[in-house]
Amino acid sequence: MQQSRILTSRVRRCLLATVTLACVGVAGGQQRAIDTAKSAMTVHVYKAGLLSVFGHDHEISAPLSGGAVDVEGRKVELRVDAAGLRVQDANVSGKDREDIQATMLGAGVLDAANYKEIRFRSTSAEPAGAGAWKVNGELTLHGETRPVSMQVHERGGHYAGAFRLNITDFRIKPVKAAGGAVRVKDEVQIEFDIQLAR
Repeated sequence: MQQSRILTSRVRRCLLATVTLACVGVAGGQQRAIDTAKSAMTVHVYKAGLLSVFGHDHEISAPLSGGAVDVEGRKVELRVDAAGLRVQDANVSGKDREDIQATMLGAGVLDAANYKEIRFRSTSAEPAGAGAWKVNGELTLHGETRPVSMQVHERGGHYAGAFRLNITDFRIKPVKAAGGAVRVKDEVQIEFDIQLAR
């Protein structure tokens, strides 16, 4: 009888310890949602070619559709609805902006009808100074997943940074005109400013 009580007491202590550890694990790795209304991502596309003077650099907004950050666990996930990308070029006519928009979302570039989501998932994040990290991860774009790296800085609750990628790595052909005398560069720059939901 005494042994039975001792065994029952030990089982209870083990269960209590297990539950406590599980709760601590959850609390230490809590994810916080991205505040999509207060976050921003911008893609810069640059002109190239012999007659590039007749072309345009492009600024494209890429609103976040969702995502989460686990600060203590150093994990990030970001999602963008490909069809939500918008050409913001100020120095072109409304019609030209619409044409650029249609080309960008069309089958020859992003093919947003078939590749609906752009996604980033971190694989590691290493400290790189006060309030800074080098974040490595995988970007899925146009049906292709490739590794990318970026520097991220935290200021006043905002996580900001930038990185570059080659669109041909994602099976996207740079748009050309005039037999290639005007084209967009393979390399684009992506800037982001992420704020977490409160």
